[in-house]
Amino acid sequence: MRRLIALGSLTGAPGVTTTALALAAAWPHEADGGVRPVVVEANVWGGDLATRYGAPYTPGLLDVAAAARQPQPGSLLGAVAELPFGVRAVVAPAGRGACGEAVRVLAAESGRRVLTGDAGDRGTALLDVGRIGENVEGLLASSDHVMLVTRGCPEALTHVYAHLLGVGEEARRITLVVVGPCSFPAGEITQALGVGDVVFLPWDVRTVAAMRSQRRITLRTSGFRTLPLMAAAHLLARQVSGAGGLVEEPERAGVVRQMRAALVEAAAEGSGV
Repeated sequence: MRRLIALGSLTGAPGVTTTALALAAAWPHEADGGVRPVVVEANVWGGDLATRYGAPYTPGLLDVAAAARQPQPGSLLGAVAELPFGVRAVVAPAGRGACGEAVRVLAAESGRRVLTGDAGDRGTALLDVGRIGENVEGLLASSDHVMLVTRGCPEALTHVYAHLLGVGEEARRITLVVVGPCSFPAGEITQALGVGDVVFLPWDVRTVAAMRSQRRITLRTSGFRTLPLMAAAHLLARQVSGAGGLVEEPERAGVVRQMRAALVEAAAEGSGV
């Protein structure tokens, strides 16, 4: 069965969709038997990817939800679109009405069966739920792992703390993904908030621009001149997929150097993820 990883945020727009796309693009080839992950726009407010890339809305999220009501719902992969940089996605139209109902269906038992597939299905579905609220609690509860995406400022982390007060021990299966500058070390955040893990992703306007382009490109995850976000996303993907084992310290240190350079560059340009 497929692994389900939900990604969402509490406030603002810290880069949930960018994080999901970067993870999918950086997913290790050896993970899940070589099956590429699928990004699912499971946001009650609708999606952006179809408009961004000129992809058709159907087949997409609404078709998956409609099929979930049938005795033989079919495969999630039948609704997949191929994005220009090699990521597979189930896209959704903009607007809350139909998408809100579709997410509600997917959070139910029949919808979860479509997302996870049969016993022989392999791979990972990255569920981009957008802003976390009551409508997505079912998807979060049924996911194997939850990534809470946030900015690193004290205000954003305070919202995370308030949210986690009501989560209890479930916080231990949450990875807190801090996007952009943060003056607090990972260990301090983990101790204060009680989350299972904290990772940092850099500002990286070049990767975001490349992802938004409609030209067919390959986003490299290693080697000379690898974009900082892709290098960091690859480490995170190896961690959550279980494919890469422990990350060697020289490799981690190299990624940290790239992230620092990206932060300096982003500060000069006044832009971010």
